[in-house]
Order: sequence, then structure tokens, then C-alpha cells
Amino acid sequence: MTDLKLLALDTEDLEVISAHVQDAVVRVADMGYARADRRFALLMNRFDWSSAQGRRDKGVRKRAALHFDAVQSVVTSGYDPAAAEGVLELLAISFSPIDGPAGIVELSFAGGGTVRLGVECLEARLSDLGAAWAAAAKPAHSLD
Repeated sequence: MTDLKLLALDTEDLEVISAHVQDAVVRVADMGYARADRRFALLMNRFDWSSAQGRRDKGVRKRAALHFDAVQSVVTSGYDPAAAEGVLELLAISFSPIDGPAGIVELSFAGGGTVRLGVECLEARLSDLGAAWAAAAKPAHSLD
């Protein structure tokens, strides 16, 4: 298994990162905004979809870090950001341009939670941190 190291500078790049972090598990305490550095970062246990070969294969999870640069604002909703032990399941990441390269990055979590980042431009980096382990189960979503 090779470790991912991805950079997103446009919407198409971000779609690739979003696909790789779909169903990642994130502790609320492992997300944060460094205002002075204009960086929003999160640590996650991402499900490695490329490792799950068959229907019965549960796949693996990998420890990964994702950060966004040039962040001007952070707005959260649908979960308690003070609940340090809270756990969220990341479903998707999207970017909506507003003015030139500026726009809104939205991290969407299961149950309706969101993090909206006002960014000067889109710049995101995803890096696996090396740790990998057998997943307890393959993520599944109801189609209802």
C-alpha cells in the first residue's frame, strides 16, 4: 500500500480528494483553525476505498491529515464544536467559487453537520501518515 499525498488547486482536484476521504472518521477535537496561519486542518481515519477488493473484504483505514490554506473564515453547523470527544463521518468536500479564485469550501458530515471555509483561493493537501489497520466494517449508506 502506498501513502497518498494529494494537492488540490481547483474543483476537479478537490473532487479527487473528496473521493479519497469519503467515509473518513474525524474526532471534533482533531479539527481546528489556526487563524494566524490562515489554515484549517483535520486529522482523520480515512477508509481506503482502493484496498477493498470484494463485497466481503472489509478493507483498511489509514491515518491521514488534510489541511486548507488561505482560509479567511470558518463557520460550523449541525454539531457541537465544543464536544471534543464527538465523532463525525465525513461524506464529501466541495468548492463553490464566489469571486475569482475565492470561494467556499464545504465539508459535509453524516447527520447534517458542516464546516464552511471562506477561502482566498482553493489550496488543499491530503497526506496519509503511514498508519494503516484492518477496518471493522466497510462503510455502507442507505439509498433512502
